[in-house]
Amino acid sequence: QVPLEESGGGLVQAGGSLRLSCESVTRPFIRNAMGWFRQAPGKERQFVAALSKNGVAYYADSVQGRFIISGLNTTSTVYLQMNNLRPEDTAVYYCAEKWGAVAGVRSSDYDDWGQGIQVTVSA
Repeated sequence: QVPLEESGGGLVQAGGSLRLSCESVTRPFIRNAMGWFRQAPGKERQFVAALSKNGVAYYADSVQGRFIISGLNTTSTVYLQMNNLRPEDTAVYYCAEKWGAVAGVRSSDYDDWGQGIQVTVSA
């Protein structure tokens, strides 16, 4: 069983918006540090955004000012609001959960992963 479930991906035109959601299947009411990563074809997985348990958010430079990560303290659900999307944002987006309170920016910081969801931005 995949421990995290992502939803909300799809196809959008450049300049448009999408909101991704992620929820823990195994611990839906426990809020840990959560992160979003993405992987484009032929490229390595890269950090996008992360949210610590205390609400502190971290962003990659490439999405700062366009993406917003948020979550509720009472559930595991975390959102990634993506605005002003660009073709270079096209990738498979992965949700990740760290069994701890402080988020990290490396893939190795995280313990559980979703199966990924496709986001495609057309020019």
